[in-house]
Amino acid sequence: MQILVIGATGATGRFVVRELLSRGHNVTAIVRSSARLAELVGDSPQLTVVQGSVLDLTEAELATHLEDCDAVVSCLGHTLDFKGLFGQPRRLVTDSVRRLCTVIKAREPGPPARFALMNTTGVRNHDLEETVSVPQRIVLGLLRHLVPPHADNEDAADFLRTEVGQSDPRVEWVVIRPDTLINESEMSDYHVHPSPTRSAIFDSGKTSRINVACFMTKLVTDDQTWTTWKGRMPVIYNQSSGNA
Repeated sequence: MQILVIGATGATGRFVVRELLSRGHNVTAIVRSSARLAELVGDSPQLTVVQGSVLDLTEAELATHLEDCDAVVSCLGHTLDFKGLFGQPRRLVTDSVRRLCTVIKAREPGPPARFALMNTTGVRNHDLEETVSVPQRIVLGLLRHLVPPHADNEDAADFLRTEVGQSDPRVEWVVIRPDTLINESEMSDYHVHPSPTRSAIFDSGKTSRINVACFMTKLVTDDQTWTTWKGRMPVIYNQSSGNA
């Protein structure tokens, strides 16, 4: 498969690139620093690196990079420092997802592209009746108004859920919601659920970045796994988080 990855130099994105390459897939990565990606994942004839930003590249340039892509994996996110949390662009994830989907929809007719978006358990799937306690609802409301990345994550998921929807002929999607992300060097057992099984605020679980990368890789490359989760927002936890 030919797969485009954005957020490839991030803490999770680098694992996604490594996992895809190890399984023999061709990867195009759009990154701000090609040297940084080479440092993180090494060189591979199956890896094409495009230096730039989804928000800065022209639609014609994006169309070239998406022309033969079977899937897009987004691990894009805001850095956890003051500039990343409150600086520009505040709608980094949403605007990137929107631009990519717009370009995909303008391609010549063919099989729909798969779009896998990494998000967070703090974002609800409003297609389901996900139970949220009043205290958690209050905290999430404050985050929505006070911490721009949270609203950006919500808007990106809602764009796929409502504007792309369930029956678009050009784009199919899955929004992956890990809980608290941790670093581990090896993949471990993990569980995937349709909705959170614990409070993202008051009883959060753990999800290793490498497990997220392995699930996202399996998702976009395995037809059965994609069919299972297409148009849904699965939640992933490490088994050690105590989720059955």
